Amino acid sequence: MIDRKVSPKIIDTAALDLQLKPYTKFTLDNGVEVYSIHAGAQEVVMLEMVFFAGNWYEEKNIVAASTNFLLKNGTKNKTAFEINEQVDFYGAYLNRGCQNETATITLHTLSKHLPSLLPVITEMLTDSIFPENELAIYQQNQKQRLAVSLKKCDFVANRFIDEYLFGSKHPYGKYTSAEDYDAVTREDIIQFYQTYYTKGKCVLFVAGSLPVDIEAQLNNHFGKLPFNQSSIVEIEYPVLPFAEKKHRIINDANGVQGAIRLARPFPNRHHPDFSKVQVLNNIFGGFFGSRLMSNIREDKGYTYGIHSYLQNLIHQSAWMVSTEAGKDVCEATIAEVYKEMAILRETTIEKEELDLVRNFMMGSILADLDGPFHIANRWKSYVLNGLDASYFAKAIQTIKTVTADELQALANTYLKEEDFFELLVI
Repeated sequence: MIDRKVSPKIIDTAALDLQLKPYTKFTLDNGVEVYSIHAGAQEVVMLEMVFFAGNWYEEKNIVAASTNFLLKNGTKNKTAFEINEQVDFYGAYLNRGCQNETATITLHTLSKHLPSLLPVITEMLTDSIFPENELAIYQQNQKQRLAVSLKKCDFVANRFIDEYLFGSKHPYGKYTSAEDYDAVTREDIIQFYQTYYTKGKCVLFVAGSLPVDIEAQLNNHFGKLPFNQSSIVEIEYPVLPFAEKKHRIINDANGVQGAIRLARPFPNRHHPDFSKVQVLNNIFGGFFGSRLMSNIREDKGYTYGIHSYLQNLIHQSAWMVSTEAGKDVCEATIAEVYKEMAILRETTIEKEELDLVRNFMMGSILADLDGPFHIANRWKSYVLNGLDASYFAKAIQTIKTVTADELQALANTYLKEEDFFELLVI
């Protein structure tokens, strides 16, 4: 029995030997790769089907996201209501999502119900019909959501900063208008569906308390489908950032606060500086005890929260600072961000602060490895980014060993005011 009178032993998380549980990989009859994590005490399963069907591959704006959203909205044999009713009957959760390069269909269910729900997904992938009335409802709802969102400064800021970084024609930089939704047709969606889902490139991730016949179940339902038959051309989009770095936009003249975004281009995860810069980023603005939070929230009281982060994008990436502040202190907030950059360039980080960040990062990774679903999500990120298990080990080693001098050198390379796009939306 635990003695509640004795304080628990304090563990230095930076000294932990963290290991990433390996996956088991098998291939379906049609060549689809499956990455599985068998773990967890609860009888639950997560299945995620990843298709290379993001907006990177669309020829008309918003077709990829529209196709993904409408996958659940009717097949030859079931209406949207019937699909949702069948999933709900088993207490399961079936969702879909569309990102830049990929799109997903994700199922969470009790292990024993997996055989009853896999046919639903199969039907979505082979017999979706995208009814005109469902498309019309989707278009109307999305336009209404867009109209509401465009009144919010932070939403507008997120749209524009990506355009400044990558260019309006780049998949990372383009954004959606009401006219784009009006222009989407059922024929556009069906063509995209047949190319990038029915015959598209697919990868499966499955995790949890897996049935002993999981390989046979997946092969029976998905192994005969015509995946990987479309000729998907890997398009390389040039990054065409704006020439002007500083932007001020009035979105709501009567608003009381503004949205601030500071961002610069940054290499993707394959760059040797990426893991070290993640440590520097946490010191700068990556967690609640960061310098930006300590200065701009705790000391100045300009904002409820300010964060910096590296975007997890496959082809290119960016280093972003994001916050909302009172309209009268927005310019002062921007000045303080640059001030913290200058301090990191000019002053060596103290050992106590660096050790705190090491412990925070190791603790965060430890929490992120809690449970099979989290482990599968980490492996999914690695697989889609073309990384292997050695990346995890190298990242852990970097957190433990990167020096203050190395971080200061990186700050002098990447945290220069003139390299950042600066956007204030009021």
